[in-house]
Amino acid sequence: MTEIKKVAVIGAGVMGSGIAAHVANAGIPVILLDIVPQGANDRSALAKGAIEKMLKTKPAPFMHPKVAKLVTPGNLEDDLDKLADVDWICEAIIENVDLKRKLYAQLEEKRKKGSIVTSNTSTIPLDLLTEGLPESFAADFAVTHFFNPPRYMRLFELVKGPKTKPAVIDALRRFGDVKLGKEVVDCKDRPGFIANRIGIYWSTVATALAYDMGLTVEEADSIVGKPMGIPKTGIFGLADLTGIDLGPYVVGSMLKTLPKTDPLHQFYKADHPLNALMQKMIKDGYTGRKGKGGFYRNRGKEALDLKTGEYRATKRANLESAKVARKGLRALVEHEDKGGQYAWGVASRVLSYAADLVPEIVDDILAVDLAMKTGYAWKYGPFEQIDQLGTKWFADKLKAAGMPIPKMLEVAAGRPFYKEENGKVYQLTTKGDYAEIVVAPDAWMLADIKRGKQPIASNRGASLWDVGDGVACLEFHTKMNAVDADIITMVKEAGKIDKKGFKALIIGNDADNFSVGANVGIALFQANIAMWPAIEQGISEGQDAYMKLKYAPFPVVSAVAGMALGGGCEITLHSDAIQAHAESYMGLVEVGVGVIPGWGGCKELITRAITNKRRPGGPMPALAQVFEAISTAKVATSAMEARDMLILRDGDGITMNRRRLLADAKAKALKLAEDYKPPVPVEISLPGPTAKAAMSLAVEGFFQQGKATKHDVVVSGALANVVSGGKTDITEVITEKKLLELERENFMSLIKTSATLDRIEHMLTKGKPLRN
Repeated sequence: MTEIKKVAVIGAGVMGSGIAAHVANAGIPVILLDIVPQGANDRSALAKGAIEKMLKTKPAPFMHPKVAKLVTPGNLEDDLDKLADVDWICEAIIENVDLKRKLYAQLEEKRKKGSIVTSNTSTIPLDLLTEGLPESFAADFAVTHFFNPPRYMRLFELVKGPKTKPAVIDALRRFGDVKLGKEVVDCKDRPGFIANRIGIYWSTVATALAYDMGLTVEEADSIVGKPMGIPKTGIFGLADLTGIDLGPYVVGSMLKTLPKTDPLHQFYKADHPLNALMQKMIKDGYTGRKGKGGFYRNRGKEALDLKTGEYRATKRANLESAKVARKGLRALVEHEDKGGQYAWGVASRVLSYAADLVPEIVDDILAVDLAMKTGYAWKYGPFEQIDQLGTKWFADKLKAAGMPIPKMLEVAAGRPFYKEENGKVYQLTTKGDYAEIVVAPDAWMLADIKRGKQPIASNRGASLWDVGDGVACLEFHTKMNAVDADIITMVKEAGKIDKKGFKALIIGNDADNFSVGANVGIALFQANIAMWPAIEQGISEGQDAYMKLKYAPFPVVSAVAGMALGGGCEITLHSDAIQAHAESYMGLVEVGVGVIPGWGGCKELITRAITNKRRPGGPMPALAQVFEAISTAKVATSAMEARDMLILRDGDGITMNRRRLLADAKAKALKLAEDYKPPVPVEISLPGPTAKAAMSLAVEGFFQQGKATKHDVVVSGALANVVSGGKTDITEVITEKKLLELERENFMSLIKTSATLDRIEHMLTKGKPLRN
């Protein structure tokens, strides 16, 4: 198999530069080339400007500023010779087939033999792109379609041509999966491939129907949003996010290439009033969030009236159907109000459309569902949604409405598209039989392991599972995986798994977030009735549970993905190692609710900073870094940034593909178990009152400048007391036990203040910190 060790991206626009940035995120050197601007002093100004812009962009295309150094800017006139040692050249220029072919002819002269060339197109058929080019070029050519922004959108559509070598597809699939962390979906060479073919039709239907049925943009977004498993932006909010000016372009491109029999031709009407309104918006600069506004403006405080074209104050949608949707998709589409009718209008057309595209665009239904979930962030794919409705119910409902029955619905004949038997999952094929969905041994989710099995131990907050080879997995399953007494109980149980024959433990789950921290609602309730001994006991039990895990006679590896905050971050700090998904957002954020980390988080960062061999001279710079991180509730915006904060250490790993995280964590745990010895207890020396005074002085300065609040000073003072070591000096030894006592004492002093209780209540009711 061809190994991709160096990449070139041609085209430094938003998409091309984003692809280059994500290749750099994977640690792969990449050359970014674009044209020479007319009259430019710097001939590589476009590529250099794109890199500079990405370093300032939020959300950031780069996982860490340092990886930008892996991107080498250049231009297409002076730097084509640099392609001689590149393994993969990805073209991402404008959608013009003549320009692309001209570029390919230039690449053919300069690229090394056997190097892969791909296009990021989604509108031009592959056979047109390679027309007139040598067979050797066609053999190395494919389409690799990323979704924007490339760092965050997981879908990677892969299309081969009739002459593409199998080794090319194998190399791209492996690289996209392991290195780039993508859900690689093989597609047929059809217009829009999978996600855009369905997604463009879906957005066209949902917006036009909303207008025709007299819904406001708020009402439409309240239905074609969370109730239908769509991102919370809703359909009009999504248009604002992607750019309203993009809509006519992508629809126009699809209409040019789709057969006249495609439903998009029947549904899309150029003279529809909504299209006229959108054209006027584009002309006036109302292109969405990147323009003066879109269907919403003024940070969502105003919404566009679709009938008058004027802005008005945003109104809260109050459709009963949106509330009924909690009972499921069928309850929503069966509801008689206009929201329910709208939901059925969208679902009936879009799900039918998707069900009729198999096997035209792809041979299996799973690929369709994966594409929509990872490319358009749908919670459920079209075939999963039809299963929720019931295939027979859906077919009967379509028939009653006088709508055609899709091919795959006829194949299903009342049976589900997916079924589970004996711990395995099967999908319905186009032939009408069921095929097993095979789970790779190095790429699985916990649900794949749990299916058909019982846990080793379980309570309402967490469970222990046997994941094979003598490894157990501790899974949290509270709301947002917030740590509560049940989880602490199961952490204690996990500390004894060696007595049940296990040799290693991983801590992880399938949720979007590892854990958002402690359940502060419980602490607020206890504090309001002055249950101080109960709160202190909870802190002590958490400290004890985490410490026993740290010094257990077997290795513990935390498999982190999404948010690992507060108490959730603290358990990872007490693990022997962390295997983090690249998109891990970790930090100790307790000051936001007016307390400090109380389950050993301060202790762990302090000891790591002091014992860090690369720390600057003397303890103060290292302690200042810890103090700043905790006092500002700093959260790493990637696993790479978490390494800077000492949350991840040198031996910790980063996994790009979420589906591979638990398998990588298990492999790390087994490796550690080969000759495992528990860590040696840490003893350090800290400066004491002199360090506390310096930290407190800095916070007082921020208070005087208006950058810190009155209670910030109080909370930071308590934190400074812990980070400095309390009443000690640099000649004395401080144990972990002493640091835990300091954490507990200072946590309790803060939880008893009314200002902290106000912060906790505000966070619970408003979802954001109170600046008091």
